[in-house]
Amino acid sequence: MTESIAPPTTGQAEARSTRDLAKVAISGWLGTAMEFMDFQLYSLAAAIVFNKIFFPDVSPVIGLIAAMATYGVGYVARLFGAVYFGRMGDRIGRKKVLYITIALMGASTTLIGVLPTYAMVGIWAPILLVALRLIQGFGAGAEIAGATVMLAEFASARRRGIISSLVCLGTNSGTLGASALWAILVASLSQEDLLSWGWRIPFLASFVIMLFAVWIRRSIKESPVFEQRADVVDGVALTKDKIKTAAKAPELAGTSTIEAALHQKKGKSFLIALGLRFGQAGNSGLVQTFLVGYLATVLLADKTVGTNAIMYGSLLGFVTIPVIGLLGDRFGRRPLYLALSALTAVFAIPMMLMITSGNTAIITIAMVIGLNLGVLSLFAMESVTMAEFFGARTRFTQLALAKEIGGILATAIGPLLAATLTAVTGHWWPLAAMLIGYSLITLVSAAVGPEVRGRDLVRLEDAV
Repeated sequence: MTESIAPPTTGQAEARSTRDLAKVAISGWLGTAMEFMDFQLYSLAAAIVFNKIFFPDVSPVIGLIAAMATYGVGYVARLFGAVYFGRMGDRIGRKKVLYITIALMGASTTLIGVLPTYAMVGIWAPILLVALRLIQGFGAGAEIAGATVMLAEFASARRRGIISSLVCLGTNSGTLGASALWAILVASLSQEDLLSWGWRIPFLASFVIMLFAVWIRRSIKESPVFEQRADVVDGVALTKDKIKTAAKAPELAGTSTIEAALHQKKGKSFLIALGLRFGQAGNSGLVQTFLVGYLATVLLADKTVGTNAIMYGSLLGFVTIPVIGLLGDRFGRRPLYLALSALTAVFAIPMMLMITSGNTAIITIAMVIGLNLGVLSLFAMESVTMAEFFGARTRFTQLALAKEIGGILATAIGPLLAATLTAVTGHWWPLAAMLIGYSLITLVSAAVGPEVRGRDLVRLEDAV
């Protein structure tokens, strides 16, 4: 069975079948699952054991701050990876880049599982940990952006929201897998076994996912939108100089369209997309990373409470994510963004009151709602909306940069800032204030941005 995956255009592209779409969906799901499994493995390890393994000579609070800071350095490398691989993906195609990024991520994550501890090699242990986090981040900087672009560009316009949301199911699968692994380890191993060898198991297990993802990605086809772009000749995008040289050549069809895209003033679409990203990224850093450590270290709750709550929330996300994708296709991107960000801001204070209640059931409910409302739902919308905001010529680069800059400003710095503020104030109110602030930034961005549902992704210019 063959269907028209991308909108028709003047360029030439081989027809894509539903089988091709399925392969891309599985590839994107596996790669993104692996990225977020790596993300959650490290964030949970940072919150639960890394402060003791790699930073044992400091107080528990300072150790948590140091572990979160090490977690955050990976986001600096992600920014460089976004620029490097994003430009590569826009120039030579999406497929090649996705093959490289998955290999980098998998290798570095696996090697974390064989690192020596501080007790073995002293200061070299955290140094090696940071080095692997940098390599891991460099590959991850374009992974989810590439998977998002591929799925959005393969999907038909009327189903783009639900199909693009499969990327989020990958993130959810990775979060669930990592949380489940840590929950099992924490519940079944003694503290001594967990610190001596148990913490290595989740990192080593990610190697199996990498092998399968690499195998799948060898057989996927290039994005039909990339092949149909007016500025792509023989599988490579023309440089600006070549476009200017060929501007008067009649044999180069669509040159005037390319020049119009090149002369469009850039920046507005990027800033709006960055604002949309900010709420989801900031909420993710607080809910999935900091609150797990906060529960165990500051509130002295059982270590399984936070990991179990993330696991339950991730399970519910398998329903939440596709439903949000379908609603986005039905009602548009903008209305859902406005509703979700407003609800998250309203829920912030009740959520923190529930988390500090001391009741395990109430804490779990609060984190499950917070994860699905303020993180996974916004992520489902983000995957398709950001792809529709950008023109085909720079979509990969701009999408990757918007995600990673938002990640640095919110997800990476957020947990470190939260750890510092709660240590200084001794109270939970800074966490509620941060959740409200993140959500309001996304609310304003959605309010000033255009509706982009169903936009032709072959167009080279940005939406605004």
